[in-house]
Amino acid sequence: MTLTEKKIGFVGTGKMGSAIIHGLTASSLIEPSNIYASDIDETALNGIANKYGITPCADNNEVVDQSDVIILAVKPQILDTVLSSIKNHVQARHLVISIAAGIPIQFIAKYLPAYTKIIRIMPNITATVRAAPSALSAGSGVTQEEIQTAKYIFDSVGSTVIVSEDLMDAVTGLSGSGPAFVSIFIEAMTDAGVYCGLNRNTSLTLAAQTVLGSAKMILETGVHPASLKDMVTSPAGTTIEGVHELEMHKVRAGVMGAVIAAFKRSKELGGK
Repeated sequence: MTLTEKKIGFVGTGKMGSAIIHGLTASSLIEPSNIYASDIDETALNGIANKYGITPCADNNEVVDQSDVIILAVKPQILDTVLSSIKNHVQARHLVISIAAGIPIQFIAKYLPAYTKIIRIMPNITATVRAAPSALSAGSGVTQEEIQTAKYIFDSVGSTVIVSEDLMDAVTGLSGSGPAFVSIFIEAMTDAGVYCGLNRNTSLTLAAQTVLGSAKMILETGVHPASLKDMVTSPAGTTIEGVHELEMHKVRAGVMGAVIAAFKRSKELGGK
């Protein structure tokens, strides 16, 4: 069965759930009416259903009954309650995908039938603009076809890589927390532009587009970040003066430290 033939269910339509729904409907990978969703906020659910043409459901169990793929897009602290409520409706045909941060596959599996196929995925907030890096870990018994199904879904809101589950805390520290780190860098560049005389809107546009363009060039051409840096630094020029200032303030070490600190905190929160 191809993705276009599958029915996909969302338990939860918050920021991340609605972002994925947006990506799927925009990609034309699946008929919107074949996307089912439930949410405790009925008004919000109906708004999303009207906006994207998906099928709203009365409760979580209706989503499970109607779907082939179930995406658990709820807060980690209520995941156990949600799993307990749907366990008697999960069948062997289902693929269960969780995007609940910090919750391992083993935890999910203990609430569901032994035959349940489970995939854990860590996207980030940039799924909202279909630019999220997502990391995928598959539980036991998951087939390559099912992994590909999950990749198709999450590629619709960015790009997907496959990692072993023991690396999910590293993913959390890098790409999960990353938008905050990058935003601080963009904000600092913007403030510097204002200091140098640019108005704030112009400065923000230039700073954000510079980060976007640099990332796009690295991803699409394969150029190494160090090589890109070298391309814009000339002997005794303006850029190398700025690079020297960054090195004097140990910005490189600070960025590494931020990612590693977030990684360690993720492990702490997961009780590891």
